[in-house]
Amino acid sequence: MDPMPLRGSTSQPLPLASPVETVQNSRMSIEAFKQTLAKEEPPELSHALRALWWDAKGDWDKAHACAQQDEESPAGTWVHAYLHRKEGDLSNAGHWYRRAGRPVASTSLEAEWATIAGALLAEK
Repeated sequence: MDPMPLRGSTSQPLPLASPVETVQNSRMSIEAFKQTLAKEEPPELSHALRALWWDAKGDWDKAHACAQQDEESPAGTWVHAYLHRKEGDLSNAGHWYRRAGRPVASTSLEAEWATIAGALLAEK
């Protein structure tokens, strides 16, 4: 899988798996979550997961807006940190990692996205 593009990049968003017809309200696997990226709008998810969804679709601004709606939760602050790291604003990212109680990520952006998504989907 190719890495996700940095903000402003002309690269394509994450490759998509085949679309799914429905999304269950119970726990969703990361594979099922990625399948929803074939749709025009995200399924009913937390703000933090919607932020990751929009990010994977290549819309950093919508992702950031979703993350800003969840700035008080550990999930929202973790996603917010990731988004600023992806943007290249490492100082601001550091602030959000501290608020989330997480170390600054040193993995690839793609790996961090998958780690966050997997953790948040497991909480559902």
